Amino acid sequence: MDSTRHDIAIVGGGIIGLATAMRLAQEHPRVKVVVLEKEGRVAEHQTGHNSGVIHAGIYYAPGSQKANFCAQGGPLLRRFSDEHGIPYEMCGKLIVALTEGELPRLEELFRRGTANGAAGLEMIGPERLRELEPHAAGIKAILSPNTGIIAFRRVAEAYAGEFTKQGGELVLDARLTAVRRADGRLHLETTKGAVSAANLINCAGLHADAVARMMGVDIGVRIIPFRGEYFSIKPERAHLVRSLIYPVPDPRLPFLGVHFTKRITGEVEAGPNAVLAFAREGYRKTSLSPGDTAGMLAFPGFWRMSRTYWRTGFNEQYRSWMKGVFLRSLQTLVPDIRMDDLGEPGSGVRAQAVDRKGKLLQDFSIAETRNAIHVLNAPSPGATSSLTISRYIVDMARKSFGLN
Repeated sequence: MDSTRHDIAIVGGGIIGLATAMRLAQEHPRVKVVVLEKEGRVAEHQTGHNSGVIHAGIYYAPGSQKANFCAQGGPLLRRFSDEHGIPYEMCGKLIVALTEGELPRLEELFRRGTANGAAGLEMIGPERLRELEPHAAGIKAILSPNTGIIAFRRVAEAYAGEFTKQGGELVLDARLTAVRRADGRLHLETTKGAVSAANLINCAGLHADAVARMMGVDIGVRIIPFRGEYFSIKPERAHLVRSLIYPVPDPRLPFLGVHFTKRITGEVEAGPNAVLAFAREGYRKTSLSPGDTAGMLAFPGFWRMSRTYWRTGFNEQYRSWMKGVFLRSLQTLVPDIRMDDLGEPGSGVRAQAVDRKGKLLQDFSIAETRNAIHVLNAPSPGATSSLTISRYIVDMARKSFGLN
């Protein structure tokens, strides 16, 4: 590893960390930046395991960072992808109401999306719904033509390429093990050696709170991992889904419900659910980290969250273990789906910040401490919003770190 003293160390080589590194290198070429990634390649966790959706900005409270960053981020992402030859498809999306009782929530989503600037939203009835998705159920739906699909791993790799082209240093297999302060600087111990930096940007995702604790900082939240499990739809039955079909979500939760997603590869996936994981990188049902679990159980906010959402959590766990229950959830949206249509399973893990009161943070959360900026909560639409989030972080760094 280059032993040069750095101005900024970015911990985490996911899409947010790399977008921030790229922007710093472009806007402040004299600032020495190093990205420390614990895996052997970038985008190995949330970025590489998400559903690959370019969100239009429908779900989020008007005026929130999610709403603002997503509305601006989608066009920027598409422009970047055009310039770098990254394929994407604006295949559109349907949010489907199945019962009369869901119509008020559907109307509220339409109002939110319109207020957020999601272009081209249209409320459609069952005839138009069947025309677009012949196999979908539903009595009414929101059509979002400004929703698309992309491979976010390729986007992250392109960010990394631009960063290193500008002279930035990307260090792989560099897991952070300790942080100490000395001589007015931060001294970072990693599995690839020591790094000295004046400032740190914490983009560690599933480990963001752990990195803050290494710095002796109490950020007031705990990262609780939720595993999202899904099945591929066998290729011969992929014609049942033409684009993206989503249910009307529970407004109390930051999850969108089990849905159907077309991938940029042409494959179709069904899911995910949202199951509490007992390891930060708990991609399997059997994944268990005693340290991660003990830390989660010791956090008062976990128990308060559990008391509030225990019924939802139980139902998600039940659906996780019972494939037939998972199938019935899918059949509410596409009744023709059969058990034999479900192919290989897969999963991702979402880093969800929970505060001491047990509240699941709904919006993005980015905090400043001495010599540091911490990205505490940047789930969906974080990837869509990566370029606007990076602008926000760099603006913070310019002021907090005194960048020229």
